Amino acid sequence: MTAQLDPRRWWALGAMVASMLVLGFDMTILNVALPTMAGQLGATTGEQQWMADAYVVVFAALMLPAGLLGDRFGRRRMLVGGLGIFLVGSLVGSLATSVEPVIAARAVMGIGGALVMPLALAVLPSLFAPDERAKAVGIVTAASALGMPLGPIIGGFLLNHFWWGSVFLINVPMAALGIVACVFLLPETRDPASPRVDAASTALTAAGLGALIYGIIEAPTRGWTDPVVLGMLAGAAALIAALVVRERRMDRPMLDMTLLGHRPFLLNTLAATLGMFIFSGLMFVLPPYLTAVLGNDAFGTGLRLLPMMGGVMFAAKGSGAVIQRFGARAVISGGLVVLALAALLGSRTTVDSGYGFTALWLSVVGFGFGFAVVPAMTAALSALPGDRAGSGSGLLSTVRQVGAAIGIALLGSLLVGAYADRLPSGAPAAASDSVVAAHVVADRLGDARLASAADAAYVHGMSTVLLVCGAIALVAALLTGTLLPKDGAAPAGGSGGPAGDGSEAVPPVAALPADAGQ
Repeated sequence: MTAQLDPRRWWALGAMVASMLVLGFDMTILNVALPTMAGQLGATTGEQQWMADAYVVVFAALMLPAGLLGDRFGRRRMLVGGLGIFLVGSLVGSLATSVEPVIAARAVMGIGGALVMPLALAVLPSLFAPDERAKAVGIVTAASALGMPLGPIIGGFLLNHFWWGSVFLINVPMAALGIVACVFLLPETRDPASPRVDAASTALTAAGLGALIYGIIEAPTRGWTDPVVLGMLAGAAALIAALVVRERRMDRPMLDMTLLGHRPFLLNTLAATLGMFIFSGLMFVLPPYLTAVLGNDAFGTGLRLLPMMGGVMFAAKGSGAVIQRFGARAVISGGLVVLALAALLGSRTTVDSGYGFTALWLSVVGFGFGFAVVPAMTAALSALPGDRAGSGSGLLSTVRQVGAAIGIALLGSLLVGAYADRLPSGAPAAASDSVVAAHVVADRLGDARLASAADAAYVHGMSTVLLVCGAIALVAALLTGTLLPKDGAAPAGGSGGPAGDGSEAVPPVAALPADAGQ
């Protein structure tokens, strides 16, 4: 009996679903936990940015080489290793008592996530016959997407009943289940013909992106003209330039930069990346507003993020039919316009607006994001010939993760600067660390005016972030609306699209940002 007909394959799929579900809700669960962690660990906004970005930076740098390691040395072996690393990182995070170990744990989890994400789908062809494969891929990718709305709810429940480390600890049993299932149910597969892992390119990616994020996060505190900040930004530019030059000279590059010369792929990738930039930044900015300014507990904050998540899910599911009627270019550019209008509407939020107004523009943000980013990712891959869909998917995923990391860093830093500028001149220094810290100081001093001033300053900073998000979305809408072909994708040749080799296309739900901001 072949592995494809092994009845245990559906049990193995269940383990893959559990693993992808953990990766799916890991980032949104952390976003809800950050205000609580800031209060109990005394984390500044910059340190909270690193808690979120440590995972994303490592994940973006290692995802492609991790997939190649699996191809060369065994996908099951690397998948088990990835789940084990993710488990260890989660355990360390749950036991941490200060900010630095949490950041380190998030980076370790990023290594594990980079191994799990590409290989979880890569092992499916060895388990399922062609007539079952599309269903299996759909189940795994849907589980990954489902983690996004589940994260705030699960995180809020855990934080209301347990300590903040429980948002890390919940990963341990699910990762352990995945390890056991992989060991006993998955066959070992490899592809000896895959390209070798380029350690130099991997190091350039990690160092360049890390230096860029460090410079952006430190800028509000040190100043944009500080020698350290300027040195980091200049070093990042040099490292990334060296990466591009190296990859363009290689016969079989990990990141095929020549794909960016194909205009439909470039524009759709740009639209998807800017969408992730905005979404990841908002997911960082919103929880402190819902928690500290509106006074919700962690579970209430998670529930109040659902209108945005619901909008994303609804739009992603319905985008296929809308594209068939109006074309990809109209849907992508229209989604970006809706996203821009929602951000501009959100920028009108005041301290006294209440949650009803916030829920309105959050749901519209979700609709705009879903109708823009999901079709853009699908159109980007459909713009390529079938024999280049694999390298295109890798480049798209990497660039999208970079957009998420920069979104958290840049929009978070913009928030920090605007918030600090609006605080009263005589406010305690600790209050400038974050709005959560300001409330802790205000409660200790019995100073209601400080808490009110901090709320007003944070809402001002959030409004500034939303204005910038709206402007970016409008620019992206203008570019896609004027420069994209009408159908959003003009295949460069071959059979066209990711399914051009005769395999099943990945379901549209697979494009959901399950790794958003991870």
